[in-house]
Parts: sequence; structure tokens; C-alpha cells
Amino acid sequence: MFSANWNRKRLTTVVCLVLAVVTLLVYLPVLRNGFVNYDDPDYITNNSHVKAGLTWAGIVWAFQSSEASNWHPLTWISHMADCQLFGLNSAGHHLTNLFFHTANTLLLFILLNQLTGALWRSASVAALFAWHPLHVESVAWASERKDVLSAFFWMLTLLAYARYAGKQSSVGRRASSAGNTNPAFDPRPPTLDYCLALFFFACGLMSKPMVVTLPFVLLLLDFWPLDRMRSAECGVRSVVPLLLEKIPFFALTIASSVVTRLVQNGALWSTNSLPLHFRAANALMSYVRYIAKMFWPTDLALIYPYPHYWPVAGVIAAALLLAMCSALAILCAKRFPYLIVGWFWFLGTLVPAIGFVQAGVQSMADRYTYLPGIGLFILVVWGLNDLLNSHPQKEKIAALTGSLVLAGCLAVTSIQLKYWRNSLALFLHAVEVTTDNYAADNCLGTALEDIGKKDEAAKFYAESVRVEPDFPLGQFNLGMILLEQGRADEASNHLAAAAQLAPRDPVMQFDFGVYQLQHGNPGDAANCFKAALAAKPDFPEARGRLDEALGKAKMSSPANAIRSTP
Repeated sequence: MFSANWNRKRLTTVVCLVLAVVTLLVYLPVLRNGFVNYDDPDYITNNSHVKAGLTWAGIVWAFQSSEASNWHPLTWISHMADCQLFGLNSAGHHLTNLFFHTANTLLLFILLNQLTGALWRSASVAALFAWHPLHVESVAWASERKDVLSAFFWMLTLLAYARYAGKQSSVGRRASSAGNTNPAFDPRPPTLDYCLALFFFACGLMSKPMVVTLPFVLLLLDFWPLDRMRSAECGVRSVVPLLLEKIPFFALTIASSVVTRLVQNGALWSTNSLPLHFRAANALMSYVRYIAKMFWPTDLALIYPYPHYWPVAGVIAAALLLAMCSALAILCAKRFPYLIVGWFWFLGTLVPAIGFVQAGVQSMADRYTYLPGIGLFILVVWGLNDLLNSHPQKEKIAALTGSLVLAGCLAVTSIQLKYWRNSLALFLHAVEVTTDNYAADNCLGTALEDIGKKDEAAKFYAESVRVEPDFPLGQFNLGMILLEQGRADEASNHLAAAAQLAPRDPVMQFDFGVYQLQHGNPGDAANCFKAALAAKPDFPEARGRLDEALGKAKMSSPANAIRSTP
């Protein structure tokens, strides 16, 4: 027995080393990549609080800030720590993301191995998580620190909860032998492990609010593999204590949801611009598209634009497919409990990002699969194991299939990483694999402008505005480049459109104010500077320009002219 345990520990250590080394090697090229022009300026390169490094004032700001329409203080602090250590050397920022991704991989393997005892299946799920091409975006994009950081605390929460639940179950079994009719629960106060789980969950919420679904995943784990929903008296009574046990977790979920709703208020799409029925159609289609990309990860892009419409037949087919899969998972739950856990892990953890509450221009995003994908990986790996259970060559077939799948993942991930070397490569690829992608057109225009190709940039800005005239950033960038080209009248129309479409954007309001000031409209310029300061009170340039505009407006007013006449 001692020898068997020792060999298993050594094998577990070897698996951890292989997972870590291969993950580091496949992602090592990301250290040569730079920052990109989508979100990285807001989060890192143009953010004065972050660039200052770790300071007490910066930490206070992180907990008070709703910048980028999110409240995630730990994410801000992690970026500050990177700037403290590496400055604006992008390699250091990417290295931190890679560290967290590797740590998440190992924690996932340890968690599944401890919960199920299925070493190779646990290793397979962890390897899929580590090397799947859909997860490149979360690792290779510096601004997506919130993904890998929140997942790190997610894994720690599940590990602490598993320890707590395991101790509760062992106490429950002893209570059962003493005559307790419901042995799975113990009325003792929460243990240290329970408190740690709650603490790690709070840290996860302060890294990215998408982890609000974690309490529901704890309930799924109670069903399998923790098996806490079985008792001497089966039925609803065995579930109620589990729900009561999760009340502190649900309280944090509600609090985080309220805070997120408040800070994202200005960034959320209204039902007038994006009706609920269209959001529902997009959600159904996106679920199916996520599944398809999980199994066949091609044409991956940073931005997937909203289509002009979804065909009714496709939406109905997607709804039927999801309903049938859900029904199958429920019907087979007793015999194959991992089906219901894997499937509803995937469905449930995607809910915050599936688009019912829409923030941003994307219809879906690869980064949103970082944690939800684990559910599908569990479902597939455990399902294939049972499918091959009676086959005499089970081990060989499983090893060959797994090796081919993982080799394919590594190959496609290596290719996908190359697109992240800079903004130009990233958005050229996005434009190639998507259609009518006005946000990618705009970012590609910015990348071309940065390397001096202004005429080409103007073409992509114009294409962005053609596809979506109500996209303020496209209007703004087109206006600014037309202004540089000496086409002031055309530029004025686009800058005015941008300012009208984005009344809370301080940069657009400020730059349009400068334009108005330069073209003899100090009163309109003052209104723009006021709007910029309302959106961003700590904007000294806008404050100075406002004083200048007010002074010029006063000097040019008719009343002033009359008073100054001798």
C-alpha cells in the first residue's frame, strides 16, 4: 500500500511538471509580443494610476475607481505591480499572465485529481484547459489579466471548498454510524477552509465579476463528485442545508452584481439599440458557436461583430439543441453524474457574458470560455472514458485519441499566438476571418496610423463608419485623420457625430472642444470641455482649456464689445 501511494504521488508530480513545462514552452513566444491598441491603453499604457506603480494613492484609487466600466481593484493592483517591476516592458506583463495561466492549469489538475481520483482524466482536462486555442486570448492579451487572475482565485476557492466539504462528509459519516438520519451535514460553525473559500471568492469577484456564478458551481460539485446530495433520506431535505450553507457566497454574488451594474451603467446597451428578442437570439446562437469553436477552433478573432440579423430557423435549431442536451444530461444524471455537472457548468458560467446584459460591441468572445470551457472538457473526457469502458484496447485508443487532440491544440495555439505579436497582425487577421467588423476595422486603422500609413488608415476608418455610422470611435478617428489631411469641413461632421454619440467620453469631448476652439467657436468648445470634466474630473488639460474657452467667449460676446467701446 505504501509503495502504491508513493508511486501515485510521484506520478502526480511528473504530470504537474509536464503540464507546467509544456504550457510555458508553447506560450513562451508571447514574451516577444507588444501591447495592442484595444484596451491596453486604458488598462496600462495610457493609465497614469497604473503606470505610477504600487503606491498608496494608487491602491486607494483601485478600490474607488469605476474606470473601464468595471470595479476590479485587484486587477488594477496587479497591473500596478507589473509597472512597478517591469515598467512598460510588455514582456513582463505577458510573463505575469503566463504565470497565472500555468498556475491555474496545475490547480485545476490537483482539484480534479483530489475530487475524483482519476489521475489521467484529470490531467487530460487540465491539458485541454492549458493548451486550447480559445484560451490564447485570455493569456496573450495583457489587459485580460482579469481572466487569469479571477480564475486563479476561482481554483483556490474550489480547492478550499473541497477540503471543507470533504471534512464535513467524513464527520457526517461518523454521525450516521451514531444514528443521525441525515449524515452529510454537521451543525458545527464554518471551518477555516470554508472561510478561506469565501475569502478567495471575494478576491475573484474583485478581479473580474464574471465569477459571480461560482456558488452555483459549488452546488454542482456537491452533486458530483463530492456526492453530498445523497443521504439516508433522499429528497429536497438533503438539498436545503446545502443551499443554506451557500448563503454567504450568494450574498457576495448579489453584492458584486449590484456594484457591476452601477459602474457599467454608462456602458450598457439600451433595449432600444439592442432589443431583448435579438439578445436572446444571439445568446442561443452564441452557445452553439462556442461549442463549435471548442471542437473546431478556427477563424478565431479578438472581436466577433453583432450580425445584422439571425435566421429564425437557426435560432430555433440552436434552442432545440440546447434543450435536448440539457434534457439528456438530466435524464442520465443518476448513471453519468458528470454529464449534468459538465453541461450546466458550461451553460451557467457563461450566463454573465452571454449578452442578455450587453456591454461592448462583441456578440461573443473567446476569452469568455476561459472558465466555462472546463465544463465541456470534463463532460467529453469522462464521457469518452465511459464510452470506451468495455473496449479491450481502451487504454491504447484513449492514449492515441488524447495525444492527437492535444497535439492539434498545441499546433493551433502556436499559430494563434503569432497573431498577437502586434496590433497590425491581430486586426488584419480579425478583418480576414470576419465580415462587417467595424470595431476591428477601426483598430486596424489605428495600427496603420501608428506606423505612418495614414492614407490606408483613413480607408479602414471610413469602412468602420460605413458599416456602423453610430460607432463613435470610428467617427472620431476618421474625423481626426481628415483634419490632419486638411479636410476640415468633412472632419467637423465626423467629430461632431462622435461627440454626440459619446457624451461621456472625456477624450472625444476634449478633442472636439479643441477643434471648436481653434475654429472660432469658444462657446461650443466650453461645453465640450465641461462634458469632458463631468466624465473625468481629474483632467487638468480640460480644466485649463475650459478657462481659455470661457475667456475667449467673454471677450467675443456682444455685451463685452459694447462695454469696451469708449
